[in-house]
Amino acid sequence: MQTRAGEDLKKRITDGLVESGLTYAGAAAFTTPRRLTLTVQGLLAESPTVREERKGPKVVAPDKAIEGFLRGAGLTRDQLEERETPKGAVYFASIEKPGRPAADIIAEVLEATIRNFPWPKSMRWGSGSLRWVRPLHSILCILSDEAGAQVVPMEIDGINAGDSTEGHRFMAQGDLAGRFSVSSFEDYEAKLKRAHVVLSPAERADHIWADAQNMAFAAGLEVVDDKGLLGEVAGLVEWPVVLMGEIGAEFLDLPPEVLQTSMKEHQKFFSVKNPKTGRIERFITVANRETTDNGATILAGNQKVLSARLADAKFFWENDLRVAKSDMSAWTDALKNVTFHNKLGTQAERIDRIAALARELAPITGANPDHAEKAARLAKADLSSEMVYEFPELQGLMGRYYIEAAGEDAAVAAVAQEHYSPLGPSDDVPTAPLSVTVALADKLDTLTGFWAIDEKPTGSKDPFALRRAALGVIRLILGSNFALSLQQLALDAAFLHLLKFREAELTKADIHNLYSVADSVTSKRNLKLEGKLGGFTVLAETTRMTEGLVSFFHDRLKVFLRDEGIRHDIIDACIAMEGNDDLTLLVKRARALNEVLATEDGENLVQGFKRANNILTQAEEKDGVEYSYGADPKFAETDSEKALFAALDAGQAKIAPALKAEDFPAAMAAMAELRGPVDAFFEDVQVNTDNDVLRRNRLNLLSQIRAICSSVADLTRIEG
Repeated sequence: MQTRAGEDLKKRITDGLVESGLTYAGAAAFTTPRRLTLTVQGLLAESPTVREERKGPKVVAPDKAIEGFLRGAGLTRDQLEERETPKGAVYFASIEKPGRPAADIIAEVLEATIRNFPWPKSMRWGSGSLRWVRPLHSILCILSDEAGAQVVPMEIDGINAGDSTEGHRFMAQGDLAGRFSVSSFEDYEAKLKRAHVVLSPAERADHIWADAQNMAFAAGLEVVDDKGLLGEVAGLVEWPVVLMGEIGAEFLDLPPEVLQTSMKEHQKFFSVKNPKTGRIERFITVANRETTDNGATILAGNQKVLSARLADAKFFWENDLRVAKSDMSAWTDALKNVTFHNKLGTQAERIDRIAALARELAPITGANPDHAEKAARLAKADLSSEMVYEFPELQGLMGRYYIEAAGEDAAVAAVAQEHYSPLGPSDDVPTAPLSVTVALADKLDTLTGFWAIDEKPTGSKDPFALRRAALGVIRLILGSNFALSLQQLALDAAFLHLLKFREAELTKADIHNLYSVADSVTSKRNLKLEGKLGGFTVLAETTRMTEGLVSFFHDRLKVFLRDEGIRHDIIDACIAMEGNDDLTLLVKRARALNEVLATEDGENLVQGFKRANNILTQAEEKDGVEYSYGADPKFAETDSEKALFAALDAGQAKIAPALKAEDFPAAMAAMAELRGPVDAFFEDVQVNTDNDVLRRNRLNLLSQIRAICSSVADLTRIEG
C-alpha cells in the first residue's frame, strides 16, 4: 500500500499541476509507516496567462443565442469582434485567463488529491467527513525558493497546512523532540534523519540488508534472500535496527521451508541458514528503535513468541508424519469431501481424471504408466495435511517430504512439488518424466474442465489462471520436445469430464465397456466414437466441449514466442499448416521461417511469392478455372523461364523429403534458393501474354511456385 500510495500521490499531484498550467522539472515520492511525502522541483511561480479565441454565432443570430455565448465567454457584447466569413458576419470572442499563483493552484490540487485518494482501504474518524488509511494528524505543505519558504494556505476537516512535522515517536530528542519547522525538502530530510527517521524506503531496505548480512557473516551463516519480505519490513519501520536471535534447538530439525515460512508469515523474520548443512539456525528481526540493552529485551520477547509458533509447526509436522508413514489414503479419502468447483466435482474426482490422463501421457513422456498413475494419486494428498492447512503456500513441498517418509520412490515424491510448475514465465520447468507427465495432466484437466463449463478468460479477467495453465503446458511440451496432438489430448481430457457430466445416463453395459474392455482413455473414448454412449454422441460432445481450446494455446504461444523476436504473422503462417496442434512441430517451423525471413533471399522470395500468387489469383477469378495442372517445360521460351522450371524441380526434390523428416531449416533454405530464379523470371517474362498457350503454361508455372512455397508455410499471411 505504501509504494502504491507514493505513486498515486506523485501522479495525482503532478497531473493536477500540469493541467492547471504549472510545469515542473522533477518529482519524487517517499513513504514511511507514518508519512507520505512528495517533493516537486523546478515548479513555476505562477501559471502563465492564457489567451483563447472562440467563434460565436452570426451577427444576425437571435439575441438568446448571442446572450448564451456571452455568458459562456464571460464577456459583454461590446467586447465581441465582428468578422466577415464565407458564411457572413460572425462574432468572435478573445478570452484572456490571467495566470494564478502557484500556492493557490497547489492548495486546490492537494485538497482534491487528499479527499479523493484511492486507498484500497480507508476509515473515517471523529466528526469529519475525510476518509484516510489511518487518522490524518498533520499536513506539511511549503513552497521554497532562494528567498525562503512560504506555507501553502489550506485546511481540510480542521487540519491546517503548516511548515512543521515530527520525528521518531520515541527516539527524537533535543530541539527535534516534538514538532519542528522545516524550510525546504533538503532541510526536511536532514532533520528527519537527525530525529531518527530514514525517509527513503530504498535506503531503509539497503541498511537492513547490509546489517543482516554482516551479522550473519560474523556468525559463519548467511541470510536467506527474500526481496518481498525485505520490502515489507522496510515499510514497517522508520529507524531500522537489525537484531539476530536464536531458534530453539528442539525446532532445528524441522524442514527448513517450514521454519522459513512460519517465521516469515507470522513474525516477518528473515531466516539465517548454515551454508554447510542448509539448516535454518537463527533469525533476523528488525526493530523500530534502539534500546539501552542493545535489543536484548526485544529479542527475548520475539524468541518467546517464535517458540510458540514453531511449537505449533512441530506439532503439525509430527502428526502429519505419523499419517504419512501409516496410510496416506486417509488424506486422499478426505479429498472426496473437498469441492474443487461446484460444476467440476471434488478434488478426489479431479485426481482420478489426472491419474487417467497421466497414464495416457506416460508413453509420450517416457514415464512408467504405473508410476505416473501412482504419482498423480499422491501428488495432492498433502492438501489434507495439517501443515498445508496452516501454510497453504507449502502445498507440494510438504507432499514431497510426506511421500518420501511413506517409503515411496524419490521420483514419485518429487512429483508432488514439481507438478504445480511452471507457475509463471520465469519459473523453472520440471524435466523429470514423471513430474512432466503429471504437470501436463493437471493443467490439461484444468483447461478442458473450465472450457467445458464455459468459464473461459475474458478480457483482462482470468479468475482460474487458465492463461498461466496454457503457458505452462506450452513450456512443458517445448522444454521436453514432445511430439503430441493437443487436440487429441484435449478430447481425451474432455471425455473424462463428460463421463462425470452424464454419469446418470450411463448403463451398466456402458460402464463395463469403459472400465473393463479398454485400457487407455483414447480407446475408451473411441469405443463408440460414431455411435452413442448412454444416450450421447461422444465425439460430438467432446469436440463441442473443447471448441477453441487449441486456438487459445496458439494465442498463448504467440505471446511466448514474442520474447524470441518471432512475429505473430510468422506464427500465423505456420498455424495455417497441417498438424498445428503439435506445438513442437509448429515452433520448429516458425523458428526456421523466422530465420529465413531475416535474410535478403527469404524476404525477397516472399515478395516474389506474393507477386506470383496475386497474378495467379486474378487470372483464376477472371478465367473461372484453376491453374494447377502442371506446366510443361517444352513451352518455355526464355532462359530464365527454363531455369525456373529446373529450380522448381530441384527445390521440390529437396523440400519434400526435408518436410517429411521435419527438417524445417533445410526445407526453408531450399525454398529461399528459389529467390534468384523467381526474380529473374519476373524480370524477363510477361505472364499474361497474348499467346494463350504460353499464358496458361506460365500461369501453371506460377501455381508450382505457390504450391512449393505453400508446402512450407502459408506465406500469404506474412505482412508487408
